[in-house]
Amino acid sequence: MRQQQKFTAAEEPIISLGRVVQSLREEDDIDALIATTISYLQEQFKYSLIWIALYDRLNHILFGQGGVVPGSNTSCLKQRVVLNPGDLLEQVVIEQRPLGVADLRTETRIEEWQSLAQKFNIQGTIVIPICYKHFCFGLVLLGSERWGYLLGGEARARLMMLLGELGSKLYEREIDLQHKQTKRLDEPLLKLLQNLQALNQLEQRLEAVIEATHAFVLPKHTNIYWFDREGHFFWRRLSNKNTSRNFQQNHEEGTAKITVHELSDFYIALSVNEIVWIGEGRSSLKSNFTVKLLKRFGVRSFLAAPIIWQKDLLGFLTVESTEARIWTEAEKNFTKNAAGLTSLVAPLEEIESTITQIQNDAYLTGQIAKAIYSNYDIQEILDICAEKVLQRLLSNRFLLLHYDFDQNSYQIFYQHQTHNCRPLVSNLEALKDLDWQLLLRSTEAVAVENWETDLRFFNWHPYLLENGVRSLVICNCNFGQEPEVLLAITTEKHHNWTSLEKELVQVVAQQLGVTIRQWQLHQKTEQQQKILQSFQQSLRIIEQSQDSKTQTILNLERAALEQIAAILNCSLAILLSWQPGDHTAKIIPGFIANSQFQIAINTPIPLQTEALIQWALITDDILAITANDLPTETKNWLNGAGIGQILVIALRTTADYQPTGVIIIADHWQRQWSEEITDTMKTLVCQLAWSRRWLQITQMLESRTGELRQLNWYKHRRLEDIQKNMTQLLRQMADLGIPTNELTHMRYQQLVRQLDYSTATMTDLLKLELWQMQMNWESVPVASLLKRSLERVDHLLKQQRLWVGVHGLGENEGEDSTKNYSLLPHSSLAIASDIVKIELILHELLVCACHRSTKLGRIDIWCRRLDEDFLEVSITDNGEIESQLLIELHPDTPKDILASSRLEQLPGLHLLICQKFIQQLGGELNFYQLSDSRIVSRLLLPLARSN
Repeated sequence: MRQQQKFTAAEEPIISLGRVVQSLREEDDIDALIATTISYLQEQFKYSLIWIALYDRLNHILFGQGGVVPGSNTSCLKQRVVLNPGDLLEQVVIEQRPLGVADLRTETRIEEWQSLAQKFNIQGTIVIPICYKHFCFGLVLLGSERWGYLLGGEARARLMMLLGELGSKLYEREIDLQHKQTKRLDEPLLKLLQNLQALNQLEQRLEAVIEATHAFVLPKHTNIYWFDREGHFFWRRLSNKNTSRNFQQNHEEGTAKITVHELSDFYIALSVNEIVWIGEGRSSLKSNFTVKLLKRFGVRSFLAAPIIWQKDLLGFLTVESTEARIWTEAEKNFTKNAAGLTSLVAPLEEIESTITQIQNDAYLTGQIAKAIYSNYDIQEILDICAEKVLQRLLSNRFLLLHYDFDQNSYQIFYQHQTHNCRPLVSNLEALKDLDWQLLLRSTEAVAVENWETDLRFFNWHPYLLENGVRSLVICNCNFGQEPEVLLAITTEKHHNWTSLEKELVQVVAQQLGVTIRQWQLHQKTEQQQKILQSFQQSLRIIEQSQDSKTQTILNLERAALEQIAAILNCSLAILLSWQPGDHTAKIIPGFIANSQFQIAINTPIPLQTEALIQWALITDDILAITANDLPTETKNWLNGAGIGQILVIALRTTADYQPTGVIIIADHWQRQWSEEITDTMKTLVCQLAWSRRWLQITQMLESRTGELRQLNWYKHRRLEDIQKNMTQLLRQMADLGIPTNELTHMRYQQLVRQLDYSTATMTDLLKLELWQMQMNWESVPVASLLKRSLERVDHLLKQQRLWVGVHGLGENEGEDSTKNYSLLPHSSLAIASDIVKIELILHELLVCACHRSTKLGRIDIWCRRLDEDFLEVSITDNGEIESQLLIELHPDTPKDILASSRLEQLPGLHLLICQKFIQQLGGELNFYQLSDSRIVSRLLLPLARSN
């Protein structure tokens, strides 16, 4: 006999642990496993309190299995502990890690053991979970009479190895128990399939499904509910309680009905082929709807599987229990498979009508295709299509929607409705991104059975509900592409759209998509034609601007803005315009659609601080912003309530020239700007910038040329006067000779002073009016003005022996004498202007009249006060003048700078200069011929006010 091996004291705990672990591996009984563990803990760790409990995960309860306790009362070791949030034991179970308590007597989070600890002086305590593969199967509580809960490293290791082995055995036991409790699905389902094959009538097959399901699940009730599409409700077709009743009796006796509106969440779950289950404390639905569903069926546990054929919901199979019950996966799977077998046999009774309907739909789509490829116009095609589709689907509204990128909304391209429906008058908002993606990715038409509760296409809900829409099916006409063209069919009541109906809508939508694409190409061609016409119109505007005498650039700017607004179809188009050296810009209104886009037009815009101007100047391209981007200062004048989207671009020609204008385009918030539109706008703006600059240069050159001509004429006439005066003075001085007496000396001094005045006048002329004339305002009586003017042409009057008469200044008319103008009567009328220049103009008119007149002719000067501000002076003569010169002197006659003109020659050039002069002085000068051939030079002069 072999001698028993002796172990040292250090090896003994390891050997003892090995024996216990081996015992646990060989044991299958749960009570023996617990007893072995307790015995080892009591022997090796010497704790006063040992308690082992197993954890019920489903109910969150600990069940005591035994242990060691001081005293003789061991009932506490078998106690049932319900875990609550905040308890120490629950923390151990949830976190699956040990926890220690220094003094169990004072620990309030473990009330179940606090009283016993106080009675037997249990202090240091450690609670260790029994875990395996992240599952907690229970826990061990060890308590000692010593304070503190530290456990040595070796002892902790032995304890964890023991509990780990115990956990593995408990895991194996749970797996074995699950396998034993799991029902096998294959045999009952195979038997059900064989029964269905042997039966001929649908009612018999439904009874077989109910019997098999009831036998497998063992509920209180098993029912089959059928869906009525017209009434939009479910009705109980068959039940395990009344399987002998046939379908007709069941319907006539008015068995239970469930409306879709009543249980909408339940219906939605079934429609997407989801099983609905409600058990003890758990549910596949929301909590508030779970209570409503249980109350509606009058049960406490409920399991329903949908019966679906080709994505159409036919009904559902239910198993119900009046007791709280946890449905196993096997029961759920069997119910779902039984409902699936039902969906295979249910359509057989309607297969003939389905085939007929498919044939009718094929014929209908064929008729639509024939209409599309015939010679009908698009209106006739859509009328034919809409009538046939509405009649087939029993609907009341046919809508064809086209997305307008510029307006960012769906335009109603075509609509057709039954007589009891009013047409839609407003466009539909752009779809939200989620709905846009839904139509883009969907492989079939999208059906909305209940428009009031369904959240899809939510931003269309208010308007369509207001117009009576309660259900809708919608399809993208360009399959797989962005949903720019949509076909929508609506009804006035809730409707369950079948797969056949959705397929029909999809086929029709694709057929119409071809027609709409053709229309879009036609629209694009028209848009290009419209753009071409706009360019041609811009050129015509430039031509018209060249012929306009007044406000040339302003006319061009406004006409161009109107043209841009027409092309962009926008609500506001304005120009901020300024000239080099200006500090503020003015607003040029081009187009304002309505009061929603009215702005403060008369507001001066500071160049340096206006954000829109500065943004445009630093941006080479079009700047697109919104009203929210504008600073407060800009909103003070760009204050239209309807302004949302804004385009800003500067009027640029080349980099060498600074812009002198910014165009602002605005529209509503939903507006979007396509690339084609913005490119067209840039071309038109560039064209406007160059045309505007060319006209500015032309006007500036014309103005400078006119000013230089006036200056030359003015200086020439002044110098003539000065030269004449000085010649006369020098001759007089020569006639006097050397003064020998006082009288001669006084006369000599007077002539010297007159000579000094003439010299000073010449100096002022050369100094003050070097390149630009100065306007000096003074007043002079009309009589004196006319007298001096006649004296200056006295030599011409004598030479031609002309008679001059002045009328309108007094009672006496001029006499038949060459000196009658010296006897002009006194008049109180006075002229307020630059008298020197007025005298020169009168002198020029009188000189021309003298040169035109024949010898012994007559010149009349007619004076007439028009009103408080102006005096009319008309000079008439009997001379001859070219009719073409009179035409060109008319202010409304277009001036061609490049063509030869009478105004480039004398006397036309001088008369034109006089016209420009008098306009600058606030007057007016016109030339015309009377019916009796007399020539009239009509002059309007500003009168001096009495004050």
